Amino acid sequence: MNNKLKLYGFNNLTKTLSFNIYDICYTKTKEDQKRYIEYIDEQYNAKRLTDILSQVTETIGACILNIAKQDYEPQGASVTILISEEPLTDEELDDSCNKGILEFRDSVVGHLDKSHITVHTYPESHPDDGISTFRVDIDVSTCGEISPLKALKLLISSFDSDILNLDYRVRGFTRDLNGNKHFIDHKITSIQDYIPEDVLAAYSCIDTNVYQEKIFHTKMLLKEFDLDNYLFSTEKINLSEEERLEIRKKLRTEMEEIYYGKNYA
Repeated sequence: MNNKLKLYGFNNLTKTLSFNIYDICYTKTKEDQKRYIEYIDEQYNAKRLTDILSQVTETIGACILNIAKQDYEPQGASVTILISEEPLTDEELDDSCNKGILEFRDSVVGHLDKSHITVHTYPESHPDDGISTFRVDIDVSTCGEISPLKALKLLISSFDSDILNLDYRVRGFTRDLNGNKHFIDHKITSIQDYIPEDVLAAYSCIDTNVYQEKIFHTKMLLKEFDLDNYLFSTEKINLSEEERLEIRKKLRTEMEEIYYGKNYA
């Protein structure tokens, strides 16, 4: 049975998924902090981020029109991908504007057909207590039938996600064949509806949703973690029990401060 909404013309709804991903690490010395940031900068350089966003584009069923990417000094990277719901037609390929998009797809942002995906990275470190934090900001904005929600599992698994802040919003309206306006074309009560249960089980989650405005917000905090996954240049076997407890406390405090948006010091 086909339950798809039959539209008059193009689906004009805009669906935007925006979120921050935070990865926390313990770096004991200033030298460790420097090397951690260099490591993260290399691990998530513009090329790697482009590969991840290209997978996202495929997952949501879109087509890439253009890619613009940039690495920064001393650290950080950003990528913007312009996408469409369908591949370009022969007529569009013959169009001079689209030729420009294709010829310079590594360096120029041209007209977007319907949608875009962007990512920016922000490595940083605490000056005194050995905590380093890597933040990724991602925006997936689509029009038409393609939905950014389909990419949630891929995006979460592509990064070491300790804390996630996710926002989803549907804007505009589209019309059916009878001319009636539709301000949303899919069922949703929470962003969590689109996150696999095995992923949700690992996190504590809080929702803040404004249903009448079609605004959905979910925060996720990792429940448990293996200390070895958070130590840079050392292992917990080399630490005393007191040191392990102290580091775990610092890591958990950093996570909870980001999650709840306030300092506990």
